[in-house]
Amino acid sequence: MDKRILLIEDDRVLSRLIAQQLRSLGHEVTHASGWREADDHLLAHEPHLVITDVKLPDGDSLARLPALVARQPVIVLTAFGSVRNAVEAMKAGAYEYLLKPVSPEELTLVVGRALDDAALRSDHQFCAKRLKAQEGGASFMIGVSAPLMRVKETIGAVAGSDITVLIQGESGAGKELVARALHDQSERAKRNFVAMDCCTLQEKLFESELFGHERGAFTGAEKQKRGLIEGAEGGTLFLDEIGEIEPAIQAKLLRVLETGTFRRLGGTRDLQANVRIVAATNRDLAAMGKAGTFRADLYYRLSAFVIDTPPLRERRDDIPYLVAHFVQHHNFSRRINKRVSNDAIRRLVAYDWPGNVRELRNVIERAIILSRDTNTIRPEHLAFGAAATSAKVSVSFDADPTLDQLQAEYLKMQLRKFSGHRAKVAEVLDISERNVYRLIQRYGLTETPA
Repeated sequence: MDKRILLIEDDRVLSRLIAQQLRSLGHEVTHASGWREADDHLLAHEPHLVITDVKLPDGDSLARLPALVARQPVIVLTAFGSVRNAVEAMKAGAYEYLLKPVSPEELTLVVGRALDDAALRSDHQFCAKRLKAQEGGASFMIGVSAPLMRVKETIGAVAGSDITVLIQGESGAGKELVARALHDQSERAKRNFVAMDCCTLQEKLFESELFGHERGAFTGAEKQKRGLIEGAEGGTLFLDEIGEIEPAIQAKLLRVLETGTFRRLGGTRDLQANVRIVAATNRDLAAMGKAGTFRADLYYRLSAFVIDTPPLRERRDDIPYLVAHFVQHHNFSRRINKRVSNDAIRRLVAYDWPGNVRELRNVIERAIILSRDTNTIRPEHLAFGAAATSAKVSVSFDADPTLDQLQAEYLKMQLRKFSGHRAKVAEVLDISERNVYRLIQRYGLTETPA
């Protein structure tokens, strides 16, 4: 992508030649003939790179280097090629020191290297977090169920676009993993995926974390801080539980989506937001918009493309695959190779999983511990939530139902619960699989009712 470069040079001929060379490489170049013009530009913009002459009519650039290099790399040009000046420039933090006249080949090489190194430094602080988050990160995508296949197809269709995506789904259903898959399959995959939990910080801290802040913006802001939008430059910014953010932040986030610009807390400069925003929620943002608790215009911007993450109870076919994955990849003792008995799998499939994939992983890891030195995880090793100990069945009719209507509705409920697996439904109903098939035909049901 094009980078913004500030060129500070009082020799207009040389300046024009350098600017032409940089623009031919696809960069956006702003020229200043001295520090007065440069300061005016820096007040309103933040370039990715500064190239400056040492001796300018209104100041010595070496004295300016410590403040400049704190914000972006600086390449110094000079016609006075003394070793002392070179040493001073490098000690002050200059990325490179070049003598005039600079050949086009040398300039291209040094500028490209400076921009690449700056991008690598920006990425570094997020690498450890990304690698940690990727441990087991493919778990949502494990399975063969139709709902999972539909999500995969949707991700593949939209990943290559920069359109804003809203991921909806219950807590623990894998919304962040969907967001990560969108990033990994996009053209931004080589840059950062930065996740932010929107419900853990107060308004001011949230704003500082997201947008960054300038020195002195508030008590304790002793130096400038770049926010997560800048940290995710060129990549993807994932805003989890977006429905929890305060109205003031909603307005500022809307501005980012509409204009592609933002300001740090306490700042006056408009900065470019070169990020793709993916948001997630377990709340009904459309209803919140109608109730006035979430900005309707922000909801419309966020929901340009919506992906619904299915709860685990709607993809029961995937549970045996997920269980095998968690048993194989748990991150503690592996002294004994574990397997899960068929009876335990049946109990896992029958449970409704209010905590979704996250709860399943916790149950399996607990079972690995409780099974101790045995190599088989059995039903007695499984510890479910309260919902498992008091199963409830609820059906409703407009009028008093007949026995056939009750039976048909209950059969439909079990077919939906077990994704149309007649053998599992037969086991629950305590009848033969053949009888299940006859009942399906009798009541005109499909094996995977909607």
